[in-house]
Amino acid sequence: MGRLVPAVTRALDILELFLEGDGTLSAPDVIRRLQLPRTTVHELLTTLAARSYVVPVPEQPGRYRLGVRTYQLGSRYAEQLDLAAEGRQVAREIADTCGETVHVAVLEDTDVIYIAKVDSTHAVRMVSAAGRRLPAHCTSVGKMLLASLTESELESRFAGREFTAMTSNSITDPDVLREALAGIRARGIAVEHQESNPDVSCVAAPVRDRAGRVVAALSISVPMIRWSDARECELAELAAKGAADLSARLGHRSAR
Repeated sequence: MGRLVPAVTRALDILELFLEGDGTLSAPDVIRRLQLPRTTVHELLTTLAARSYVVPVPEQPGRYRLGVRTYQLGSRYAEQLDLAAEGRQVAREIADTCGETVHVAVLEDTDVIYIAKVDSTHAVRMVSAAGRRLPAHCTSVGKMLLASLTESELESRFAGREFTAMTSNSITDPDVLREALAGIRARGIAVEHQESNPDVSCVAAPVRDRAGRVVAALSISVPMIRWSDARECELAELAAKGAADLSARLGHRSAR
């Protein structure tokens, strides 16, 4: 690994300060928070301003905000993102940690489509595949995604449709589904107990984009022979971590 350039590191430290607070900074703010010399800070801010990475705030003399160049770089990064590819990488990390099958799925109408899957390391595995489509109300990822919709969006999607049952545990009553979705919104985690497969239970967490919108869900699926209340709690935390990691890759910043 090559040597880090101190001036570049300091310039990046200044830019990262804008991620906090109200999005504006003065030179004294930077000096105090980074413990840098006054002359160094003024030179760095002048250089960043000359390259449009920061700009003066007109109504607040002496303060700066991020400039258009940072927006252009962020937009180019967003254009290059591939949800499926990023999802596979995160799913692999989570699967390596827990040894279970991990999926990433998106919502299409009233179904979910699995866009990434990493298999369990155990002998007993789930039979599933990326590209498979299932009724959203029967899966943990689907319920997580449905929970992100408004009531009017749910009504328009399910109007006139019958709720298909995949197992005897599948939800087939709209009122029961609404109650389940309310609980998912409150907890931030969706759980499926043998609703799409009589031998499997799953937990799922939401994946958000840089605007905070839920664009996918990440789930961990476990055969019932390895399922327990304690395991559910453990995997719920891990699914939330994986979803947060994938969200961060998509540019989402969680509230502090």
